[in-house]
Amino acid sequence: GEGGGKKPTKGELKAAAYAAKMEARAKKEAEAAAKAASEPAKEKKEKKEKPKKEEPVEEPADKTPPGEKKNLDAPMAASYNPINVEAAWDLWWDKNGFFRGDENSSKPPYVIMLPPPNVTGQLHIGHALTSSVQDTIARWRRMKGFNVLWLPGTDHAGIATQVVVEKKIKKDRGISRHELGREKFIEEVWKWKEQYASTILSQLRRMGSSLDWTREAFTMDDKLSKAVLEAFMRLHKEKLIYRAQRLVNWDSQLKSAVSDLEVDYITLEQPEKLTLPGWDRKVDFGLFWEWAYKVEDSDDELVIATTRPETMLGDTAVAVHPEDPRYKSFHGKFCIHPITKRRMPIIQDAELVDMDFGTGAVKITPAHDPNDFVTGQKHKLEFVNILNDDGTLNAACGERYNGMNRWAARYEVIKDLKEQGLYKGQKPNPGMRLGLSSRTKDVIEPVLKPQWWVDCKQMAADACEAVNDGRLRIMPATKKRTWFDWLENIRDWCISRQLWWGHRIPAYYCIFEGEEKIIPKGEDMERWVVAKTLEEAQAAGSAKYPDQTVTVIQDEDVLDTWFSSGLFPFSTLGWPDNTQDLKTFYPNSLLETGHDILFFWVARMVMMGMKLMGTVPFNDVFLHAMVRDAHGRKMSKSLGNVIDPIDVIEGISLDKLQSRLDQGNLDPKEVEKAKQGQKRDFPAGIPQCGADALRFALCAYTSQGRDINLNVLRVEGYRHFANKLWNATKFAMMHLDGFTPASSLPPKASLQTHDRWVLHKLNTAIADADAGMEEFDFAKATTAIYSFFLYDLCDVYLEVSKPILDDKATPAAKASQAVLHTALEQGLRLLHPFMPFVTEELWQRLARTQGDAVSIMVSEYPKFSEDDKDEASEATIQVMQDVVAVCRSMRASYGIKPNLRPALYVRCRTPESLAQVKDQADNIKTLVKAEGVTVLPMDGEVPKGCGLRPVGDWAEVHMVLKGLLDFDAEIAKIEKSIESKTKEIAKLNEQMTAASWAKVPDNVKAATVSKKESSEVELEGLEKALVSFNELKAAD
Repeated sequence: GEGGGKKPTKGELKAAAYAAKMEARAKKEAEAAAKAASEPAKEKKEKKEKPKKEEPVEEPADKTPPGEKKNLDAPMAASYNPINVEAAWDLWWDKNGFFRGDENSSKPPYVIMLPPPNVTGQLHIGHALTSSVQDTIARWRRMKGFNVLWLPGTDHAGIATQVVVEKKIKKDRGISRHELGREKFIEEVWKWKEQYASTILSQLRRMGSSLDWTREAFTMDDKLSKAVLEAFMRLHKEKLIYRAQRLVNWDSQLKSAVSDLEVDYITLEQPEKLTLPGWDRKVDFGLFWEWAYKVEDSDDELVIATTRPETMLGDTAVAVHPEDPRYKSFHGKFCIHPITKRRMPIIQDAELVDMDFGTGAVKITPAHDPNDFVTGQKHKLEFVNILNDDGTLNAACGERYNGMNRWAARYEVIKDLKEQGLYKGQKPNPGMRLGLSSRTKDVIEPVLKPQWWVDCKQMAADACEAVNDGRLRIMPATKKRTWFDWLENIRDWCISRQLWWGHRIPAYYCIFEGEEKIIPKGEDMERWVVAKTLEEAQAAGSAKYPDQTVTVIQDEDVLDTWFSSGLFPFSTLGWPDNTQDLKTFYPNSLLETGHDILFFWVARMVMMGMKLMGTVPFNDVFLHAMVRDAHGRKMSKSLGNVIDPIDVIEGISLDKLQSRLDQGNLDPKEVEKAKQGQKRDFPAGIPQCGADALRFALCAYTSQGRDINLNVLRVEGYRHFANKLWNATKFAMMHLDGFTPASSLPPKASLQTHDRWVLHKLNTAIADADAGMEEFDFAKATTAIYSFFLYDLCDVYLEVSKPILDDKATPAAKASQAVLHTALEQGLRLLHPFMPFVTEELWQRLARTQGDAVSIMVSEYPKFSEDDKDEASEATIQVMQDVVAVCRSMRASYGIKPNLRPALYVRCRTPESLAQVKDQADNIKTLVKAEGVTVLPMDGEVPKGCGLRPVGDWAEVHMVLKGLLDFDAEIAKIEKSIESKTKEIAKLNEQMTAASWAKVPDNVKAATVSKKESSEVELEGLEKALVSFNELKAAD
């Protein structure tokens, strides 16, 4: 009624910094391109053409016959080409049966169901996230020795598909589905399904999805339809499915009921005029309208208020509080409806009415308001439905209003009330909540309809208990609260939908001889029978009414799409038949999906699985974040920011992106808005990135609970990463020519420090990647792998190995070959679940031993080894990297040209650092491009006139600069640094001598003292450098 944590590692920091750098660069490029696109082209003066740098010749497209293994005998291409690299592998993998789950296998099963995408069009980037995460898990589990079944399917998506096809028919032929007829319309939907289901599946294949295509399902195929029938029959037999006339959420545009979860609520803080579908004028909302109802046979009146004036045509009572003294004299009396002349009892209800709110009198519309529905049942009021299915008013409203649109009626009612002198005015209703259909954006009307319902109370309680006792794990754990909030307050589920596309409800109405052969509006609920076939229904009807000649008519309605989707974990495996698939693969292992369908789908699968199968349908639920655009906006066709993953994989021009909008179903005004959005976001189109880069980017973005603001241009950064892998493998292939891997590596004692170090770093990456996968922390896994390849293997190991590998005959070179092959081969296996195509292509080119797997995807995932831990080598290489970083900084700040090779002297303060730097002298020389590296104790003599930089507080680098730079400029720099460092020490001294120093915590004191001591060491070094430069200048 209505009235008035953990510290990041260096690798993680580097990876994060690189990602931020790539994103900043991409943003800068996009802004520049957008600016260029928005500015008129300037006339350019004719210039003499400079000879262009020769572009690498594009390699020819791959010609591998479908299903055959790619021939890799030709030399590697000059650079990475994702389109060619990603060709052919998917069909070869599939033909070899690598995707297929084996129902007879003795391996432990690992089962994932792909959330079946709707057959309403093409996949977008959100689907790409789902398939990337799930395929990564599936490939990783396969490599870990599991019998993986990742089962694909598509959903018939009743409402969504019917709406799309209706729009298409209207646009193409100018007719409605009613003009076309049910049978012909269903034929059109099947055509749509065949067209778009194949598009969706080809997109999934292009993403590298290792789905078991032999078990592909569709929610309306024969096997799944059989399961739907069986589920309905069983639940009805247990009286969990029942027929009842109740209020439903009615969408007048769809002419169908929709579930509570398909209603979006908006809050109006002030009165607003809204544009609504199917009506050409704006409609007022966010107001209270007030008028009086006259008390029968008197001049007295009761003033009420409402936010929906048109519903007054269905009012059948006025309620007051039994203790309200203002209305005690009206108990037992009636009001007269000013338009329908209906007698409306004045009822007393302490639960419904707050006597202190508004006038204390409340209009009751039992057929169009949830609270009033309960009140109507309690007080045995008349239930008057005022709406037709299309949102117009019906004959119950009187001749003047019969057939009138409900929004027109809103204002006509006010007009009638004014004419009768009953209208009292309007006032704002701040905070009003308005329910809109998530499908059509029409205002949802509560309407009384006979429908089929599922009693969910006990099933919901069982689903809560499964989470509480650990049978079902929800990740991230923060979503558990939402799970309980919804299931503990669950209402019965309306499963009737007034659609043509879907599983027709297996319920039949019994018509007696002499009656019209239609289901009457005032149906007798007892006349329904439920059966799998028309013949069974006819038999059941005749048995139920033996004294009548019975004809049965099937319910026109279809089941809510989520009813069939709720059976997916077991209907796809052959239930209700006791198949081998069902025995092997149920329950599933993991349900991975977006958190937005936790209730739509996940909860219903759990309820149905526990009820019909006796156990939870899966053990783990992982809810990934939502993918938004680079600006954090939800992806929407009307904004032009919905991205087809194939466009990111293959690249697309802005013109082609925009031409697609013209071919779609968007309103012309929305098309123009979407085009502007595309022009702003993708002024130069979308660059070709490849599936591997897109997959890796999506997984790298994925951390539990946070939404993903996807900058498509950032994905390009991961294409560069793939190119780095390509070049690293090319380098390795040059130096591994003729190499045959042994069954084990050379003894550790025979390996150089950097060899042991790279194996240690590989081992660490394996541990971190594996832990990340186990914890569903994909960002942790990608960071570990990315850091290993980019910062350990490419930036360090390959560089220091070059001079060693150049002389293949030496023992050091042979050891480096073995280590390089191991690091690359295991690294590729480590990366494979994320980047399947490029890893297969590169892995197939590496030399392998007898008995190796035929494909990387069925090889063993690398294992962490305690034997490969080598923290001593890590400490030594870290020392080397610190020295190299200082030397490179010196080269840059002194402006030393790349072709010049200065001599270096490194003085160390401790015996340990002295030994470490000596061990790495050759590597420092290689990485810094130095003439030579001399390592000395702190009192060792260095030539005069060297540039000096401290390396922390444990070493100094002296770089011979004579003949390489401008000493006056260098002296000025050092003097400035001395001044800055002197001030810093003075400030620290001031802190340590202040009266408040005694109150400073011990840990802060220790840090301050340590900082001062380090600064003093650095200052001493700077002062020595100044003396040295002055001496060098004097000697010059």
